[in-house]
Amino acid sequence: MVYVFLAEGFEEVEALTPVDILRRAEVDVKTVGINSSVIRGSHNIPVITDLDINETEPSDEIDMIVLPGGLKGTLNLEKCEKVSEFIEYCNKNNKYISAICAAPSILGHKGLLSGKKATCFPGFEKELGGAEYTGEPVVVDGIFTTARGAGVALQFALSLVKTLKGKETADRIAASVQCE
Repeated sequence: MVYVFLAEGFEEVEALTPVDILRRAEVDVKTVGINSSVIRGSHNIPVITDLDINETEPSDEIDMIVLPGGLKGTLNLEKCEKVSEFIEYCNKNNKYISAICAAPSILGHKGLLSGKKATCFPGFEKELGGAEYTGEPVVVDGIFTTARGAGVALQFALSLVKTLKGKETADRIAASVQCE
């Protein structure tokens, strides 16, 4: 199970591209709304979520969590105690944690990226909490996947598929959406 957390102001491409690509790979993905079942993205696009955060608990059924960026969305995710519980649970239990754009800063503020390679939206490098900033589009280091921003959302999503389902499945999905 993958949970994609949506908070008001999230970057739509960074959230919905992973949902789409992971579902194409037959991964069980649920969008989780932080304050409501309808969350508006940074471009005022309303998205109906699969679950309200109050319907969820960190558990062994989780394989991965996804934290989309968008400055307002990132700040709202970081303020949510329940999102923090999921991050801490995943880190403690060796579950995958992925973040794109400004959202890696949440992990940096928790000290989780210290000594890890990571990337983020340019200008947020100092928020990575001791990570080795690479500037690459997508970086995987252990349980953490980080990405720069909306322009690499498809590459980010395919990396998540590779992590969960393997290179062959990721390559098949990439070919099916004509990115190669």
